[in-house]
Amino acid sequence: MMAKSNRSSHRGTPLKLSLPATSANLGPAFDAAALALGLFLRVRARTSEKFSITARGRDAGICGQIENHLILTTYSEILERESKRIQPLALHIENEIPIGKGCGSSAAARLAGIALAVHFGRLRWDDARIVGEASRREHHPDNAAACWYGGLAIARMSGEAETQVASIVPKGKWPLLLAVPDEALSTEQSRRVFPEQYSRADAVVNIQNSMLLLAAFVQGRRDLLASSLEDRIHQPYRGPLCPLLPALQELTGQAGILGSALSGAGPSVLMFLDSNSTTNRLNAKIRAHLCAQGLRADLLPAEITHKGARQIRGWNTKQRAAVAAPYR
Repeated sequence: MMAKSNRSSHRGTPLKLSLPATSANLGPAFDAAALALGLFLRVRARTSEKFSITARGRDAGICGQIENHLILTTYSEILERESKRIQPLALHIENEIPIGKGCGSSAAARLAGIALAVHFGRLRWDDARIVGEASRREHHPDNAAACWYGGLAIARMSGEAETQVASIVPKGKWPLLLAVPDEALSTEQSRRVFPEQYSRADAVVNIQNSMLLLAAFVQGRRDLLASSLEDRIHQPYRGPLCPLLPALQELTGQAGILGSALSGAGPSVLMFLDSNSTTNRLNAKIRAHLCAQGLRADLLPAEITHKGARQIRGWNTKQRAAVAAPYR
């Protein structure tokens, strides 16, 4: 249950949310792990006579459309299901997360809607229920867990809306670069290319690499990235839909570039960089490499953020025992 000291004094109190972008799968950790990135969906909400939205930042046109708005739809559906009054809200959105590009935009939006419902509907939901609800709506828990808790989230669903999460603070600095193409790609479309079955050899390699990748984050072993990011479950099949991935994987091992992985379902690619590399020189090198293959992308510098959406002022809730404390 939510601690009394952390609940709003009344449902009309405005709410501010700051929800990080997330990059899920991380190569072999398909549907099991994600990183919270320092790009944010910021939402300010207050009660109003009618629903309204003002939006600024990336994809502001999409963020400002009230019809079928993912935040407001989630908010309204939860309040209706919980037999609570649907209080109209005025939202102001400032967005930095690419929408439909594999950077966790839908998980952030759904969590925003859930948080608004919990706040304005005075629902007594704890962290586990909030993340579980978002995971059920996302059909996988990794993005929602990382967005809510921050850092590196390892997550699994143990029921329709029950999620177990271990939140880990990676050791050391992990400079990142997001390569974001112009076109979007839906998760549903990206999942249609998967085979019905996998070989034992492919399954074993992915298990080994997932464990090795976890060790790399916990121990700060960047030297393990190139091999541990190898995946045989989703990236080989999504590659034709996400041409940035094979192109950027060719740069692994070159000066300053430690490895690359598809960000979520794609088409964006998350690149891991050497902390001693020069960003401007690397960007120029990457752009030239892509241009030679007839490709282009926005290159967004990023970093792992250790604070998730739950850590805004006044929002901390008690965790169930099933949710592990952050590894420090």
